Amino acid sequence: MKIELKSKIINDKYTDYVYESFDIQNREETSVSIPMSLGEAKTFDWNIGVILGSSGSGKTTILKKCGELKQSKFDYNKPLISNFNWLEPKEATLVLTSMGLSSVPTWLRPFNALSNGEQYRATLAYLVASAKDGEVILIDEYTSVVDRDVAKAMSFALQKYIRRENKRIILASCHYDILEWLIPDWTCSPQKGGVLERCDYRRHGRPKIELQISRVESETWNLFKKHHYLTEEVNKSCKFLLFEWQNKPIAIIAIINQPRKGCPNGFAISRIVVMPDFQGMGLGVKLSEFAGGIIRNEGGLCFIKTVNPALGVYFNKSNKWRPTVNNGKKRTIKEDTDKKASNRLERASYCHEYIGESISGYEELLLPIKEMRK
Repeated sequence: MKIELKSKIINDKYTDYVYESFDIQNREETSVSIPMSLGEAKTFDWNIGVILGSSGSGKTTILKKCGELKQSKFDYNKPLISNFNWLEPKEATLVLTSMGLSSVPTWLRPFNALSNGEQYRATLAYLVASAKDGEVILIDEYTSVVDRDVAKAMSFALQKYIRRENKRIILASCHYDILEWLIPDWTCSPQKGGVLERCDYRRHGRPKIELQISRVESETWNLFKKHHYLTEEVNKSCKFLLFEWQNKPIAIIAIINQPRKGCPNGFAISRIVVMPDFQGMGLGVKLSEFAGGIIRNEGGLCFIKTVNPALGVYFNKSNKWRPTVNNGKKRTIKEDTDKKASNRLERASYCHEYIGESISGYEELLLPIKEMRK
């Protein structure tokens, strides 16, 4: 099948110059033929399709043949999360988190106060969440306006949600670097004859990334603190671990000594923050388990307490974490407790102990800061 686009030419002195200079024969109309063969997509089950090609190759034209290209509508006077008012509040937080937009302070900002990466994720969340049951979601110029590493993180978060909810989405893009992160079921390129090609990306599993780990001073927390969902405050006696991807700081963990009755070598993950552009890749979980593994290797016990639903639900299901007696419970509050502490204690939290494998080779990361400085 081919899509034929024809247009009448309105002639003037400029078109006459082109005719005379380049020997154009047809002076009445111009036409372009775009090959497309997506009929096979009806013969098998799929969730994600990608139309690939360079600028001007006809990607958008093919996409429009698949249905209506919808636009997001954000009210800049409202917090971002309030723009999802056809959903219940909890459902709105879940769809934003599923798109990798899990930074709670971001939900309270208006759309125009977000970064480019955050705006793009918010737009994806809006278009995906507003799609009706059975409707194919269509996205043009996918990841064209964001950093390539951000595009990869975003793609991985998107495909997880689409498959979990069993939705269908078709994306048009000129970028091939997102394919192993999107894990599409099929691709189509007008530059390759418009034939639908089945993909086997899922057979290869999720792409691997290598992170650089550094023990850093407490001041490094300033890069991350505004993205923490509860408070910017942190105990400076914590051991701060910085994680970088291709020389970009993407996450931080703060570990604090927390001895308790019967557990003199107890530690707690006090803070864990993943930069907004890199949320949705499951890094929070992996980095928590890394911290737990190095602590266990040194004979310590690692605990974590969080109200983050993405982390908490994972911990509840994982065989690497064991719920403590306080998991899901509100604490008893004394009358003389200050208001800030009272709010924290009243909140039911996910509380777990790490019981997974230990990790060796990183002992220096847990040394006292005075020894690290030497």
